[in-house]
Amino acid sequence: MFTGIIEGLSKVEAIEKENSNVHFTFSCAFTHELKIDQSVAHNGVCLTVVKINGHQYTVTAIDETLQKTNLGTLKIGDEVNLERCMPANGRFDGHIVQGHVDQTGIVSSIMDNNGSWTYTIEYNNKLGNVTVEKGSITINGTSLTVVDSKDDAFSVCIIPYTFENTVFKHLKVNDVVNLEFDIVGKYVARLLGKNK
Repeated sequence: MFTGIIEGLSKVEAIEKENSNVHFTFSCAFTHELKIDQSVAHNGVCLTVVKINGHQYTVTAIDETLQKTNLGTLKIGDEVNLERCMPANGRFDGHIVQGHVDQTGIVSSIMDNNGSWTYTIEYNNKLGNVTVEKGSITINGTSLTVVDSKDDAFSVCIIPYTFENTVFKHLKVNDVVNLEFDIVGKYVARLLGKNK
């Protein structure tokens, strides 16, 4: 389980295709603390560390993961948001994040508010996912609060700290982002028959 509080950025060092899988090699400031078989969220996608070599580590994404997320668009040199699993005795600063991306969305606008930024994300609402104002949403693994909610779009505000310490500083209009909708909201939607 994750909380959506990003620990740092990880840089793509190598990409290797093997059949329908892709092995991504990353580097980060705390590679020396990672261990093989550990789950780490990359842009909100839970992946297992399969190899560690010095300051670099490797994870594998299967075809389903590549189809449902933005990982397939990564290039060498790109950065992703990184979060290790929450320790059992840790603070719960974000919200419940599983590391299972529900779908992708598209950045439709970015507004500079002279001290914060408003990002509007459009998504396919035919997949049954919903947002609510002041509810939780995870974008590229970052736990955020929904500001405005529509049937097929929502907006979030980003403070300077989040902007500087996550991939939000790299996002542009029309970029694809990973979305994990609030787990409680998904259960409520299913119970009300909206997710059939």
